[in-house]
Amino acid sequence: MITIYHNPRCRKSREGLQMLEEKLDTFQTRLYLTEPVTEKELRQLIEALGIAPIELVRKNEAIWKSDYKGMDLSDDAIIQAMLAHPRLIERPIVTDGSKAVIGRPGERILDFLSGR
Repeated sequence: MITIYHNPRCRKSREGLQMLEEKLDTFQTRLYLTEPVTEKELRQLIEALGIAPIELVRKNEAIWKSDYKGMDLSDDAIIQAMLAHPRLIERPIVTDGSKAVIGRPGERILDFLSGR
């Protein structure tokens, strides 16, 4: 089952959701700001994305700039920061459970769907 980790206030995330609505009959929408991810889920997403945790961080968020920017953080510390502040998680993320993609730009979602 395809799942989109979605923030309805984000234009790119809304665009990603619209792409899924146009291409798929069924998928799940996870509003990760109101339904926070667990540490296990976040680690699985990072693994499915095939990236380092820092690559999933929205570095322009105020909380990142004020509390974390310039610090030498371990992967575990970065994951803990994203768990404590879910707004730091890049969006949208689309996953099938084993592979995932960050939908920026949106064409990456279409590529992901066509490669399944």
